[in-house]
Amino acid sequence: MKMLFIGAGKMATALATGIVKNELLPVSDLLACDISATARQAFTAATGVRCEAPSQALVTDADVLLLAVKPQLAAAVAAELMPIRPGALVISICAGIGINKLQQWFGTGNIIRVMPNTPLMVGKGASAYALGPDADAAAAALAGRILGALGLARQVDEALLDAVTALSGSGPAYVFEMAKAMAAAGEEAGLPATLSLDLTIQTIAGAAEMLARRLGTPDELRDAVTSPNGTTAAGLTVMAQHEFRAMMRDVVTAARKRSAELGR
Repeated sequence: MKMLFIGAGKMATALATGIVKNELLPVSDLLACDISATARQAFTAATGVRCEAPSQALVTDADVLLLAVKPQLAAAVAAELMPIRPGALVISICAGIGINKLQQWFGTGNIIRVMPNTPLMVGKGASAYALGPDADAAAAALAGRILGALGLARQVDEALLDAVTALSGSGPAYVFEMAKAMAAAGEEAGLPATLSLDLTIQTIAGAAEMLARRLGTPDELRDAVTSPNGTTAAGLTVMAQHEFRAMMRDVVTAARKRSAELGR
């Protein structure tokens, strides 16, 4: 099975690295293309996979096409690449581009639309994928293996992908913003900047690991660290006063709405 990465940016590099590291496909069956010579060199250096300038010959020789270009460039790139090999599988990680559009562009229903997130680059991704009308169980299994090698992977109905985008796709930015705010607050409380950021990072990583190990529900773990009238209770009271949960609901709702708008 020959797989072609169309676009050789960070996410494509992470996916190719996962495939190679976990021996999901032989390196000899992988190839990439990108218009940028710098991106081509960086991709090959990181993955060991050959990366060339785009050409029709590369496309017609591929059994699987992994579309990893900027969403605003996807339509033009697809037009330049057509026609693809009959029966080829198209996997797209282009945010906001629906299966219907991909089907029109590539002339096939053998499509998988993926919504990954940037922690994929460190093997901690959260990805959801939806099948096109002609994608079969084997195609779904392939997507699951590739994405699962770099974190959590779940198959969903396409109708859920706007919500996935709003939660896990955009979610790392919410965590980074919270981290920035926590570190800044620590500085204001008198901590050196480096120490404050280090403590913030480790706190977030440790809390996430406790959740991942299912040591308790979010409510149970929160309560376990909260003593009546203690320091944590004082902080949580301020969060409640500022309607933190309602704010996060509005954040995700706004992102989901925007994802739906971009997909039209």
